Amino acid sequence: MEDERKDGAYGTPQKYDPTFKGPIYHRGCTDIICCVFLLLAIVGYVAVGIIAWTHGDPRKVIYPTDSRGEFCGQKGTKNANKPFLFYFNIVKCASPLVLLEFQCPTPQICVEKCPDRYLTYLNAQKSQDFEYYKQFCVPGFQNNKGVAEVLRDGDCPAVLIPSKPLARRCFPAIHAHKGVLMVGNETTYEDGHGFRKNITELVEGAKKANGVLEARQLAMRIFEDYTVSWYWIVIGLVIAMLMSLLFIVLLRFLAGIMVWVMIIMVILVLGYGIFHCYMEYMRLRGEAGSDISLVDLGFQTDLRVYLHLRQTWMAFMIILSILEVIIILLLIFLRKRILIAIALIKEASRAVGYVMCSLLYPLVTFLLLCLCIAYWASTAVFLSTSNEAVYKIFDDGTCQFAGKTCNPETFASSNESRLCPGAHCQFAFYGGESGYHRALLGLQIFNAFMFFWLANFVLALGQVTLAGAFASYYWALHKPDDLPAFPLFSAFGRALRYHTGSLAFGALILAIVQIIRVMLEYLDQRLKAAENKFAKFLMTCLKCCFWCLEKFIRFLNRNAYIMIAIYGTNFCTSARNAFFLLMRNIIRVAVLDKVTDFLFLLGKLLIVGSVGILAFFFFTHRIRIVQDTAPPLNYYWVPILTVIIGSYLIAHGFFSVYGMCVDTLFLCFLEDLERNDGSAERPYFMSPNLKRLLNKTNKKLAES
Repeated sequence: MEDERKDGAYGTPQKYDPTFKGPIYHRGCTDIICCVFLLLAIVGYVAVGIIAWTHGDPRKVIYPTDSRGEFCGQKGTKNANKPFLFYFNIVKCASPLVLLEFQCPTPQICVEKCPDRYLTYLNAQKSQDFEYYKQFCVPGFQNNKGVAEVLRDGDCPAVLIPSKPLARRCFPAIHAHKGVLMVGNETTYEDGHGFRKNITELVEGAKKANGVLEARQLAMRIFEDYTVSWYWIVIGLVIAMLMSLLFIVLLRFLAGIMVWVMIIMVILVLGYGIFHCYMEYMRLRGEAGSDISLVDLGFQTDLRVYLHLRQTWMAFMIILSILEVIIILLLIFLRKRILIAIALIKEASRAVGYVMCSLLYPLVTFLLLCLCIAYWASTAVFLSTSNEAVYKIFDDGTCQFAGKTCNPETFASSNESRLCPGAHCQFAFYGGESGYHRALLGLQIFNAFMFFWLANFVLALGQVTLAGAFASYYWALHKPDDLPAFPLFSAFGRALRYHTGSLAFGALILAIVQIIRVMLEYLDQRLKAAENKFAKFLMTCLKCCFWCLEKFIRFLNRNAYIMIAIYGTNFCTSARNAFFLLMRNIIRVAVLDKVTDFLFLLGKLLIVGSVGILAFFFFTHRIRIVQDTAPPLNYYWVPILTVIIGSYLIAHGFFSVYGMCVDTLFLCFLEDLERNDGSAERPYFMSPNLKRLLNKTNKKLAES
């Protein structure tokens, strides 16, 4: 098993090229058509953004809108001092109509503050509280109608209940008292006849919205914790960064030890599992009912029942034994390939050490991705708010005109108002019937597609840049003397100057698959209520297939970008050459992939766990650093979670660079084996450790 398949279905090995000395500097532009398409798409994307910013109005997201389509709390309007939206009957917001119209079928007005007391219209009309009550009636209300007429016409709410603002909207102030949901301090109110009515209906209709009434207070406490602990959070993230860098350096010396310890631990754990299963199997000998077969027992919801059967432990023992034998056999036959993978990991640590600025490049990728996300999000908001106010007829009864559009200025004198006395013409949603409004869905899809395309392009640019820098290291015969000056900046310049089209091509393929997956998720959400099992099965299969396709394209693109960075070929040629090269060495690929995955997982767990434990002991006052101690906090988990998440992102950024380095050196190593033979004319470029593992030498060096 010394060599994988070298020719046939997976192409022919690379031939020796006396002019090849690493990444080609004199190269031409590739995939120019895709570059032109990308530029045109960006121009179109900018045009969409300009159109969206021209028609859009983010105030529709920031400010609530009353039944007349006017904003609450917006400066320069008559509602400037009325920042809150008040619902006449909050119970109607639980109506299924809300899901269709995106608007509660009840009158809504802007108010200065939410009601803080129980009042009915009938009681207030006969008391000194009527002036207070009038502020919750429609603007311009005159008390010249009877009670029944006022409530029928929706001029005033039938009842006021204590409310609290949430997202600038008034919701009943529900809280728990001795296990009972209450509104304010009472659970009942009195109408004008002294009849006490239970307000359970109001509670049930609004408790979902009020389940997060404490969110505002929670957010303020969290913000306070950040203001007093940000200094220590930064220190924790700096510690995570130093630990990530230290781990990469230590891999040069400890990679082999960690891998072999991992393999031995797996073998020992499986061995103990076999021993434990055997002991349980023997313990159950002679116990009543333990000899019943799994088939006779059938399926049981309580899975613990199966642990009382000897056959269960026998099955476990057989499975673990098979796994143990497979691992031992793989270890025997793949020992050399494991050693090669360890050597490549050590070599990657040296390469990162010589190109230290590569560890900072993830910051560039992060900033570019933030720019893409910001443009996408702002364009999406402006597109979603570029509709016009649409008014519809709302009625509690069986009005034949309910749901039709109307004009609030002329509705009172219209035929619909005469035929449906209880109907109201109020703001429903933002929409429109023009060509632009009909194209909004397509523009949103285009916005999402361009986001995927540009985000994948940014990631591709980073991969090609890092691959070019690390390939320069590998193909330097005398390391580091032959390493070019500023390899990272040179690789970045080559990628943008010559291969923008190729990067756009690879990103385009991935973006198409991703937008298809988004559409499938949308369709799946729409089909959740359907009872068509075949449609659900087909949707699940499609989602699974496209998920696998995306993973494969990511893997293929990553290796194609490495070939682009080295040889300067177009995307299709690079992808084909990379795929055939990997398939000719498929066993080495599998071994290296699993070994590096384990090391990266171990590194992330070590860094995140260490920093997280340190943060826990510090912020819970278990330890004290010098004379300083942790500040008093409302929730000690706020800075701890922040440090843990930040540490993971930092470790992921460092290891993403290291992973790209390993993949690049691996492809270069395979190319080196196929191109060269160690002679004076065709010397190997691999490290001495790799040559020693493969029993390879450079004859010129050996003779000297």
